[in-house]
Amino acid sequence: MGTLAWLLQWPVRAVVLLVVAALPLGIEVANFSTALWSAILIGFLGMVLILPLKLLLGPLWAITSLGGLIVPVSFLFNWLIATILFALASRLIEGFTLKRGFFSALFGAAVYSVIGTVVVRTLLGPGA
Repeated sequence: MGTLAWLLQWPVRAVVLLVVAALPLGIEVANFSTALWSAILIGFLGMVLILPLKLLLGPLWAITSLGGLIVPVSFLFNWLIATILFALASRLIEGFTLKRGFFSALFGAAVYSVIGTVVVRTLLGPGA
């Protein structure tokens, strides 16, 4: 993936976050600037915390998914990690609020991930 495509993901994901905030999931984003900083922070946290979270949750994942053989369990662990990152970003960015706490993070992270992946791959190509 080129550097330009990588940099263009942030504003695209910020728009996706604004779309997610418009849905009745209990997520509030003050403005585009807040959405942009939130998208950057979610990406940064994912880059920095993914390994520690996988190490922390890894043994439980390995047991419950039989080492990855049970795909739905692997999906649930990835969703849990995305939820943690989403919730953490909302705590660190003023103007990015989860009105229903964990449930807003749970559903918001799922919708943000799915819509974000589809939009980014559609606009920037499959390698993005």
